[in-house]
Amino acid sequence: MGGPTRLVWEARHLVGRRFADGIITQSGTFQKFYEQNELSTWLEQALGKKPVAAAPGIFYVFRDEVDEQQFLANRVHTYRPRVQIDPHVTYEQNSELLEPLLKFMSRHGRYPKTGELEVDHERCIKEQFQTLGRAMNLIYKVTEDTYWERVRTQCKSELVVYAALSRFGRRPKFGSLGKTLQRDIKTHFNTYREVTTLGDRLLASSGNPTLILMSARSSKVGKQTPSALYVHRNAVAELPPLLQVYEGCARVLSGNIPRANMIKLSVLKPQISFLTYPDFEANAHPTLASAVTVNLRDLSVDWRDYTRSTNPPLLHRKEEFVGADDPRRALYEKLTASEVRAGLYERPEQIGRLDGWRQTLDRRSKIVRGHRLFNK
Repeated sequence: MGGPTRLVWEARHLVGRRFADGIITQSGTFQKFYEQNELSTWLEQALGKKPVAAAPGIFYVFRDEVDEQQFLANRVHTYRPRVQIDPHVTYEQNSELLEPLLKFMSRHGRYPKTGELEVDHERCIKEQFQTLGRAMNLIYKVTEDTYWERVRTQCKSELVVYAALSRFGRRPKFGSLGKTLQRDIKTHFNTYREVTTLGDRLLASSGNPTLILMSARSSKVGKQTPSALYVHRNAVAELPPLLQVYEGCARVLSGNIPRANMIKLSVLKPQISFLTYPDFEANAHPTLASAVTVNLRDLSVDWRDYTRSTNPPLLHRKEEFVGADDPRRALYEKLTASEVRAGLYERPEQIGRLDGWRQTLDRRSKIVRGHRLFNK
């Protein structure tokens, strides 16, 4: 076991002198700083197995390929529409008992095989309904057919995205996948070859700038700018599959950025930025704290810190970043409508940073508290 490796950006403000391939610090220690891709290559050469980027400077190497593929499959963003339950006495009396079964069916778009539910849950359901089939029939009875059609569509899309991203390194054989993942593929596709062929096509398309631009412009979620599409992390699964693969390619190199809650997908160059806005939910106009940018052309990962900036970038129109089902969307829309009526967005080039936004509020004698606009 080892700790995170130090990356090149950490050396920017370090006082010391160059020595060989590193730096001698003021305290007399030798520090070696790596590029993310350089570290990945070194680990692969040393261990004879391609590592999986978990985060900047952190990699996992799996002993078991089944565990590795399950980890990669779990990193695919998932989205499920809200399920509406029709009033039904038997269901309402057993809703807590049926919740694990409903969650499994919604997650996988199919019924569970023996052993895929927790043993106690499965036993209790069978005691009440005799068979899982009867319990599932009740669930189908109180839900709309259109809901399950959408679930199956989402499941298929997510499996294709997984297949596309599994192409990095050596694609696993079907037998190297976990039983649940195998069953998901068998349910939604005729063969493993079918889903991997679709994945390969999607991966190839993610390198086409024209297709990326067209996909971004047709996206029903995210904020459009001339150079990029911005989307909240929780809404990434609602992006077109091509853009999910585009974003996934960046995470293959960088790993997950734990605190990043906004994704910037460039449409001008192969570049994705993972942006951190710590106060996104609490602050109507949150400021940028940090950005990790992945350039897919030169395979670089860079980090920028904005916490010391007195004039950081900030967000407006938060409803454009989140998904259609996000419960906060109506609150954000109401604030934006108030700010538009107040004339705060008439000169957008002046309000992209904190100082300009404060000056605009002052000129209009307005103040924002929570997610409401008031007169000073």
